[in-house]
Amino acid sequence: MTHLDDKLNRLREELKGRKARIMIIGLGSVGNYLLDYLMSSKDEGMEICVVGRNEEKMQSDVNIVRVASLIRGQNRSRVKVIGGVDLNHVPSIADAIRDFQPDIIVNSSRAYAGLKYGSISWANVRAYGIWSPLSIKYTKNIMEAYEQAESFAVVINTSYSDAVIPWLKSAGKAYPDFGSGNINHLIPRFKFAISEKYGIEDYWNIDITFAVSHFHDVVISKEGHTEGVDMLMDVRYQGKKLDVDRKEIVAGCGIKMPVDAKRNMMNASSNFEIIQGILSAVRDGEKVKLHCPGVFGEIGGYPVIIDGAKEQVSSYICEDYFDFKIMEQKNRESIYLDGIEDISGGTLTYTDELLEKVKKAFGVDLVKKVAFQEIDEVAEFIVKNIIEKNI
Repeated sequence: MTHLDDKLNRLREELKGRKARIMIIGLGSVGNYLLDYLMSSKDEGMEICVVGRNEEKMQSDVNIVRVASLIRGQNRSRVKVIGGVDLNHVPSIADAIRDFQPDIIVNSSRAYAGLKYGSISWANVRAYGIWSPLSIKYTKNIMEAYEQAESFAVVINTSYSDAVIPWLKSAGKAYPDFGSGNINHLIPRFKFAISEKYGIEDYWNIDITFAVSHFHDVVISKEGHTEGVDMLMDVRYQGKKLDVDRKEIVAGCGIKMPVDAKRNMMNASSNFEIIQGILSAVRDGEKVKLHCPGVFGEIGGYPVIIDGAKEQVSSYICEDYFDFKIMEQKNRESIYLDGIEDISGGTLTYTDELLEKVKKAFGVDLVKKVAFQEIDEVAEFIVKNIIEKNI
């Protein structure tokens, strides 16, 4: 698989003579929000393609975004629709990738559409890792199609990348370059809480660097605590370090939010941030910092730099404030609480605690280990025995 730096430098050269091509796979709520945000950017140097099964529905969704954004005077991008693509059928995905030749691919698909998995898992087992086989189901197909199409696109994954991307990497498969959501959903909450506590009016200028997995995104945002795990968090304002009371700041993060599809505004915004970061680095020579789950195939979430300010674009996990080994340890502590003991050799291992909770809550014996070749089978088991019996 081509290294991310090579993809970014190739993209820099390509975009000197043409528009950037963005492909969105799956036009559910995340994909629709993302399309709207991209159209609202007034970027004349961008072409967009949406991919999915139902062409008529996608075209209808695209039309309303195109018209609404033009009413606002923001529409500058053409949108192509490729329908009839079955995400269970790798060759049809590969054909779509060959057709459009995207520079950036965003996978916003879901194996079980229209359901927030956390609405079942959090109240019952307080762990999201149970859904990993569902989260990886379409991602692995998209990455197989990616290789078949011999694509050089930068790939962004939206579904539980803390585990999905390292699972693919550990199995020796092609894997997405970035994960969206989870870790960076906390940054605005931290900024609002710090602003209120320390009287900083321009909260958008607060700079935060930290590393944590999905579990702590949920427990901090829902309950305002860290479940006993100390956070790695560096806070700066106007270039100076702020020694904040972390416990108070975390407690101030419990901002009420809807539990329906409107929550996907955040995930779509995360995708938008990554796309904008990539384009800012390769087109404008900027250095950007993102917070992404699964980046470089690592378990959990990390701060990552895309540095386009030099002759060669480079990308790396930021260790300016915390050593990688410490961040890795904290991520493993965090994701353990999400029900994942390990990911290695193409196998995901659940924690014993999660298995006990699943048995108690749902009366189901979940397997301890899920090998890569068993993903579809276990995903189907979870749908039939947990999801369909609890919705």
